[in-house]
Amino acid sequence: MIELTSKQRKLFEKQAHNLEPIVLIGQGGITDNVFYQISNALKTHELIKVKFNEYKDDKHEISKLIEEKTDSTLIRIIGNIAIFYREIPKNDKGTDSKSNSKRH
Repeated sequence: MIELTSKQRKLFEKQAHNLEPIVLIGQGGITDNVFYQISNALKTHELIKVKFNEYKDDKHEISKLIEEKTDSTLIRIIGNIAIFYREIPKNDKGTDSKSNSKRH
């Protein structure tokens, strides 16, 4: 998890605006497979949305857990959608040019 300034957070929120949620938290709850899906999504996208279809009352606690387990940074929770960021290591960036289009 990295510390972000409010300016960086706003920039990431703006970049995430048109993104669709990649991972849904449903009846199955938060499992190892969900952490794996989120971590994999962050490997290629850096910035993702996770939607809470269930466990809406626990979204803040679950988001903190996701942040810890995936070594990502929670940007913000808006409604039932959480935005996460994890920088792709420089040696991996050449594999997906789409993820490099918007940087801070």
